Amino acid sequence: MTRTIVISGGTDGMGRAMALARSRRGDEVITLGSNPDKGRDVPHFHRVDLSDVDDTRRVIEAINERWPNVDALLLFANRQAPRRVETKQGLEQTFALYYLSRYLLGKGLRPRLTVNVAGVGVTKGTIHWDDLQLAHGYSMVKAQLQAGRCNDLLGVIQSPGYVLYHPGFTRSGDLTPLPKPLRLAIRIAAKLKGQPIEQAIHPIHDWIDHPPDEPLLAVDRGRKLPLDLPTLRPADARKLAEKTEQLLTSAGTARSR
Repeated sequence: MTRTIVISGGTDGMGRAMALARSRRGDEVITLGSNPDKGRDVPHFHRVDLSDVDDTRRVIEAINERWPNVDALLLFANRQAPRRVETKQGLEQTFALYYLSRYLLGKGLRPRLTVNVAGVGVTKGTIHWDDLQLAHGYSMVKAQLQAGRCNDLLGVIQSPGYVLYHPGFTRSGDLTPLPKPLRLAIRIAAKLKGQPIEQAIHPIHDWIDHPPDEPLLAVDRGRKLPLDLPTLRPADARKLAEKTEQLLTSAGTARSR
């Protein structure tokens, strides 16, 4: 059975491994990334800045035009930002890339199955409801944790057909934005304690081949999580969905459909 699969962050790490593996299995794979050099040897590469809302919407339109029925959407795209950076729409970059692009891709492509690779099961961090763009007191860790908590709620917002997946520490990811000493430390730690990419992506293959019956599945490092976790509160998910749409409108990026 040939499936149509869209992969964000598909030119590095786990995303790249999934793109190549599913293509070898005969699936129609659409790979999203920002670096054309890295996109040369992955299937159906689309260059896109997923931190740019307008560019994300452009690629959604392009995919829908050619592949109107998406079987699986795999969300990997993320990048650490040691300093606060604003996008063209005035949004904090980590929030825009790590959470908002995933919100838009899921809403715009309407896949049968979404696998959101983030940090479900992690309880650190919080959503700063009154300062989602972290204009005050920004830090890289704070931004990553907030976007991770938003992704937890995104699974609630966009279920059914949704898997939240925390693979654990994996030898994967683009470390180039980080300071050199930190890059070196992470690479050493990954070599000593990180799991191989093939091990981390194995469950994703299973979910694509045999979609879960549950409307929402949350898995943290091989352990199925209960859905009554504080990080998965339906009331918070409704609040986030409302604030996300308001944010898109206030940023001047919402368009009539």
